[in-house]
Amino acid sequence: MQFNLLTEKDVDLAADVQFMTQSLYAVLENHADEIVVNAVKILAKAQDASQVVTTLLPTLSLEQTENLITAVGMFAQMLNIAEDVHHERRRLAHEWAGDAPHNGDVAETVKKFKRNDINSDRIQAALNATQVNAVLTAHPTEVQRQATLISHRKIRALLPRRAQCHSAEELAELQREMDIVLLTLWQTSETRHFKISVKSEINNGVNIFPMSFFQAIPKLYRRLEKQFQAAFPEIHIPDILKIGGWIGGDRDGNPFVSAETLREAFTRHADAAFHHYRKELEALYQELPLSVRRVNVSDGVLVLSAKSPDTDVARQEEPYRRAIAYILSRMVGKAHELGVPLGCKFGVGKPYTSVAEFLHDLRLLQHSLRDNGSAVLANGRIADFIRIVSVCGFHLMPLDLRQHADKHSDVVAELFAKAGLEDYFRLPENEKQTVLLRELNNPRPLFSPFAQYSEATCYELAIFREANLIKQQFGEDAISQSIISNCEKPSDLLALALILKETGLLTSQNGAVQSRINIVPLFETIEALANACPIMETMFGLDWYRALIASRDNIQEIMLGYSDSNKDGGYISSTWGLYQAEIGLVEVFKKHNVRIRLFHGRGGSVGRGGGPSYQAILAQPAGSVAGQIRITEQGEVINSKYADPSNAARNLETLVAATLEATLLPDTQDPDVDLMNALSESSFQHYRALITRQGFIDYFLQTSPIEQIASLNLGSRPASRKTLARIQDLRAIPWVFSWMQNRLMLPAWYGFGSAVEELCQRDSGSLKKLQEHAQHNHFFRTILSNMEQVMAKTDLTLAEHYAALSQDPEHGAAIFATIKAEYQRSRQALLTLLQAEELLMDNRPLARSLALRIPYLNALGGLQVALLQKLRQEPDNQHTLRMVHQTINGVAQGLRNTG
Repeated sequence: MQFNLLTEKDVDLAADVQFMTQSLYAVLENHADEIVVNAVKILAKAQDASQVVTTLLPTLSLEQTENLITAVGMFAQMLNIAEDVHHERRRLAHEWAGDAPHNGDVAETVKKFKRNDINSDRIQAALNATQVNAVLTAHPTEVQRQATLISHRKIRALLPRRAQCHSAEELAELQREMDIVLLTLWQTSETRHFKISVKSEINNGVNIFPMSFFQAIPKLYRRLEKQFQAAFPEIHIPDILKIGGWIGGDRDGNPFVSAETLREAFTRHADAAFHHYRKELEALYQELPLSVRRVNVSDGVLVLSAKSPDTDVARQEEPYRRAIAYILSRMVGKAHELGVPLGCKFGVGKPYTSVAEFLHDLRLLQHSLRDNGSAVLANGRIADFIRIVSVCGFHLMPLDLRQHADKHSDVVAELFAKAGLEDYFRLPENEKQTVLLRELNNPRPLFSPFAQYSEATCYELAIFREANLIKQQFGEDAISQSIISNCEKPSDLLALALILKETGLLTSQNGAVQSRINIVPLFETIEALANACPIMETMFGLDWYRALIASRDNIQEIMLGYSDSNKDGGYISSTWGLYQAEIGLVEVFKKHNVRIRLFHGRGGSVGRGGGPSYQAILAQPAGSVAGQIRITEQGEVINSKYADPSNAARNLETLVAATLEATLLPDTQDPDVDLMNALSESSFQHYRALITRQGFIDYFLQTSPIEQIASLNLGSRPASRKTLARIQDLRAIPWVFSWMQNRLMLPAWYGFGSAVEELCQRDSGSLKKLQEHAQHNHFFRTILSNMEQVMAKTDLTLAEHYAALSQDPEHGAAIFATIKAEYQRSRQALLTLLQAEELLMDNRPLARSLALRIPYLNALGGLQVALLQKLRQEPDNQHTLRMVHQTINGVAQGLRNTG
């Protein structure tokens, strides 16, 4: 599908692309050979760029090949940035023109509430019970180095200035600045030559706050207050949205996360928070030189002023400044107490004992301003600052702990063994539950300081002991969740509870249970999802566990894993399994009168639960949101959604809008269960038939860059749990990442076409039902929309070049023929259900985006195939490996949602 860029709406995009292209060609002409420059120009116009590459590559030297890869990758990067800037430009244009708000805008959400006669009492009650968390994880899908991302942000800042140039001289100066950034980017290594550390991951996660969140969060709350209070003046907006994290606390499969890294994470968090707080307080100090000769001041501020270390004679009649100096010195005192050596010209005061005490003093200032004729000041910087402190506290963002269920069991088994109790591993499940409950009800600890424990047990217990200390020092909210990966049975939850008891995070005596941490089971395989309801039914039937839930505000959180269930059963089966699990869980929770909070472990790609957040939240079953939702954000998604303050505020707004709509305006129309069961079962069978086919794993390893991805230094965690030789041991990220690279995107559609065909053959009425679902059912429509976006990025011609890498040509050709036939069936089935002639007919921006970058992506794919062939002949050639890494990097950036 081709689009003419030079429409009225896209003229500025075309101009931005031309502006950057001019600078990029200037860099190439000065720093690359003519053959490279000409090759880039040819590739930009080629339909089958991979074929051009195959012919061209043998004529290039190593340096020329590397330069060509870099150049093509940079063009793809430039198009990404130009489109991001253009989307923001168009959004602002619509806003300026007073156009009607779109879905995902809080303004539209408020209108929907008005149209549906939702009164302010219901809205306020919903807001008071709402908790929306975007949780940043270190899952390794971000291929770009921070050095590259910094250059990208500079380019993004330069582009909007082009339209503001009013003379040839101004434009030339801007072009010079663009040349400088692009040359820097050209001369910067795109790939890491080292393994990224957990410390670096912690820093990357924290850096998003000064870069974006410190501005975006107050901006979002201001917008929420403005939109809601315009329609419902009495509405108050509590802290309904927060940013959470896993980086430094997620040790599932990562041996480099320890008690020390958990401590390091919070120290780094506090450093970022307190530096921001000092900057804001110093700015308030400059902004509030209000004199008692001009304004009245409340007694509370005068009390703070009287304690001030700021004794300058000029301050004697400026109580706000004196009070701010006092607050600042105490805040710095708290920073020092938490290991952050923050300087302060007013000295180091008595540390605040809690965030609540800090906020109390700040609110004294705000209330005094509001009560004495300075409401505009009260609603300005200090209001934003109070909101950030309220959201971030002293810990910046709470971290979740996460570990595999087997690791918890190992600890419990050793505690039992050293205490002379039962052989835990030999007990059947019901007896495990019995002995665990016995020990949980016994105040006597199992751990003995006089016994010798294995390194693994000491490691695990140290994590929880450190969590206990961190909660005491940084605040109870600093760590609130402990997630059990691969949770499969009730004893997995009780085993974690026992570890919490042994480390002071849970007390249990005479039936009274008090837990300071939420125990969160993660159900992530097809089988585990099916067992989720029986497991929770068992847990809620235990009086002891119900007492624990009561101590956690009667909320039980459940995490749902999208990645492994998709790898296990394919897209349709996984998505339907998740939906059914949610429906069942809602009923179980309702029966036992427990509040549910679902934590969606989504990745960036559709094969790992990705896709637009607004549609995804609204596609959840009725009752499954209920104001409580947590969603993982990871890898390249963090940068694309949250690195820019305006973009971050908009994406966070979408999460809030969707959550409130799903809570107060739920779509109660569930899909036809029999129809979806049949579709799911059939697609599962076809998907499993492929991935269990003899020789398939060898085909996958040979026709994708999986081994090179594993060595790409994307994150601190290993790419596989044990080996690359078995699909079940592969982590879902490199599995999906590899299918994105070879342009098949197989995890997001395989089995769908055959399932639709079989369904329609068995029942001629199924087609009409499926088409009606595609039009009117939110859940099914979202599935098809996500699948459509992925299938539009699939390229069978290029994929066939990868298939030729199979070391068994006959067998490889047979497997590829099967995949190709299923793609064609699935594409046709999708178009039939959507009643469309082409993919993306209703998604012009993505269609335009792909049309622009496909030549460059195909060129990178062709280069990658040729280099993989060379690497197979010279497996120890590090230069060739580095160039393969560059092509992986380029393709990932061009396609964006890689993992």
